[in-house]
Amino acid sequence: MSRAQANAHALLRSWPADPRDAMPMALWDAQSIEAATGGTASHDFRASGVEMDSRDVRPGDLFVALKGEAMDGHKFIAAAFAKGAAAAITDRPVDFPHVQVADTTQALIALAHAARDRSTAKRIAVTGSVGKTGVKEAIFASLDRASRGAAHRSVRSYNNHVGVPLSLARMPARAEYGVFEMGMNHEGEIAPLAAHVRPDVALITTIAPAHIENLGSMEAIADEKAQIFTGLVDGGTAVIPADSEYTDQIVAHARAIGVNVVTFGRGENADVRLLDAITTPNGGSIVTADLGDKRLCYSIAEPGDHWITNSLGVMAAVKAAGGDLASAGLALAEMGGLKGRGARFDIAAAGGKALLLDESYNANPASMRATLRVLGQTPAHRRVAVLGSMGELGDFAESFHRQLAQPIIDAKIDQVILVGDDMRHLAAELGKLGRGTLGFPPVFAHCGDTVGAIAELEQFGLANGDVVLVKGSNFHGLGKLVSHFTSAPE
Repeated sequence: MSRAQANAHALLRSWPADPRDAMPMALWDAQSIEAATGGTASHDFRASGVEMDSRDVRPGDLFVALKGEAMDGHKFIAAAFAKGAAAAITDRPVDFPHVQVADTTQALIALAHAARDRSTAKRIAVTGSVGKTGVKEAIFASLDRASRGAAHRSVRSYNNHVGVPLSLARMPARAEYGVFEMGMNHEGEIAPLAAHVRPDVALITTIAPAHIENLGSMEAIADEKAQIFTGLVDGGTAVIPADSEYTDQIVAHARAIGVNVVTFGRGENADVRLLDAITTPNGGSIVTADLGDKRLCYSIAEPGDHWITNSLGVMAAVKAAGGDLASAGLALAEMGGLKGRGARFDIAAAGGKALLLDESYNANPASMRATLRVLGQTPAHRRVAVLGSMGELGDFAESFHRQLAQPIIDAKIDQVILVGDDMRHLAAELGKLGRGTLGFPPVFAHCGDTVGAIAELEQFGLANGDVVLVKGSNFHGLGKLVSHFTSAPE
């Protein structure tokens, strides 16, 4: 053996041991599912993923046949195996590899807890009235970059009583980080989700009147969001917006539980504080932030003042989780808009191209104002807004819709297409405006559904340099309008 070979062998023998090397490569096998759920396996198998919708099954997935009030997943077992499922979790014998349990929903929860407990991953939970999906994606991108692909996250908006356990059950044993989104629309929904995840870090993006119809007041919304801290592990960290009028209320919840508190924002007392922000030609920002023990300068690709604040929360969470802040800065500089949440499309228009801003997935008063501000700051030949009504506002619906008139005027929008019944209140408010209204009252049209909005936008006729914002609550299906003009699948 040559000296070079001997040195190479010595280096291999002295290679540092990683406890993750002893962890399984497969996501789940029959024995580990039996141990987690108390069920009985019909065959030996290994699964590389977990899915609850037969339409989304990929080869190697474990299909969980959930039973709901209107649908029984057992009806779709054959379809799941036709798409390549490796096995299923069922509550009855079937003619496919499976683990039979007493209750498939409880089995999914047990699988989630087993995935959590077998992993040493740092877990980060994200909630808030606005921006939680984008912030979740930014934290994931930051930690995934730093760990070279060893981060995990909840996909889409899997943030409810089924989506959170499913996302946990999908977390590989070898993951170094897990990022989980948590949503709610009624009191008492956040705490059980936090108990599933048991996060090391829990972040609230902001408090806004989303779901106020069900919660009744902004204070109740803040109280419910703060329940995310009840799941924090000992020594965990609560990351809280510093500029909210509900900051003290939320901090009090965290202090009562006895966890660490880190605040972020623009105020002098914020632990992660904005020092300076400069808008870049592409609509993003260059941010300088004070993180207490250091200052950091980084770029954000996403446009809008709200993303400046979001980025401070991202940095606070990454730091609390022990992540690399430089990687977080690079991830923020490279992030593009998500489908339905800021994605940008060049679309055909007379004489060239128009820009479509896709915010079609959801809307509430705070996010409406933020995206209208982004539209107003975007260079354009003409600005067009297609706005669907905002849901779950209850008795507040009329006033919140009427209050959008001023942000529309401030953004200097040329044409507004209003969609849905509650938008009649905004139409009435805009109808009161005369040409003397700061010199810029928009032309507007009101229609009942997305089909009507498509017709209105086609009749308007887009021209080169126009910018179109599409935003509304998801029940309107404004994604169909986006697909119509972009030829992209919904």
